[in-house]
Amino acid sequence: MPELPEVETVRAGLDRFVTGRTIESVEVLHPRAIRRHVAGAQDFADQLKGRTITGTRRRGKYLWLPLDDDAAIIGHLGMSGQLLVQPAEAPDETHLRVRFTFDDGGPQVRFVDQRTFGGLSVSPGGAELPDELAHIARDPMDPLFVDEEFVAALRRRRTDVKRALLDQTLISGVGNIYADEALWRAGLHGNRPTEKITRPAARRLLGHVRDVLNEALGQGGTSFDALYVNVNGESGYFDRSLNVYGRSGEPCRRCAALVRREAFMNRSSYSCPKCQPAPRQTRVRSVG
Repeated sequence: MPELPEVETVRAGLDRFVTGRTIESVEVLHPRAIRRHVAGAQDFADQLKGRTITGTRRRGKYLWLPLDDDAAIIGHLGMSGQLLVQPAEAPDETHLRVRFTFDDGGPQVRFVDQRTFGGLSVSPGGAELPDELAHIARDPMDPLFVDEEFVAALRRRRTDVKRALLDQTLISGVGNIYADEALWRAGLHGNRPTEKITRPAARRLLGHVRDVLNEALGQGGTSFDALYVNVNGESGYFDRSLNVYGRSGEPCRRCAALVRREAFMNRSSYSCPKCQPAPRQTRVRSVG
């Protein structure tokens, strides 16, 4: 699933093409793409016709487009969602779900989603911050993010540190890939109990989270397949810089021990057994 760098790359790309443009029509080609808009496809299209997009915003893994009537279009990319900017004459994509045309006759915005886990909806009054996203914490790139509040909240939790990093009500925008990368840099195993992490270690971890996200953003995010692309259909290339994620059995770039893969919440965690020793009270179950 796209994490902060991927969603921010898409947001920034959209901003250049949609801000100040007025929607002429919206065509919903698959109802699942607007399932979060409970009033249905026709209402979705009717609410957006004639509205001007005034900007683009993001919180964590979600983005939204404020409108001139104080509403907003919320977008969630899910596993395979793409927001593409395409010339009107470009052929339809195989998995095109929603098409936006504009009154200036310029490029369309197309929501393409192979697996249909993503979606769009309209949030009345949501231009500043949609109510649907109000529970999501600020992300570490947000200028209003308070480091010491995060450190204190992390240490109050009674959970494992990786689970805490993935908790979007604590810190948003971090998913499986970048959590593993930040933990490797910090020398922490994902099963380390949060209540046993010292304040300096928590601050150091947060710094690594921020560094990883910044570096990934600078490279357009991480693409392991063709499902994540920016608005021009281009892949990110931070996958070439990953130190542990997806590198099971390969030598750690810091100590040369073989990277391990462990079961984690129906997914996988990657770490170095030497740089990130598992907590003694936790039995590690390796899956390869």
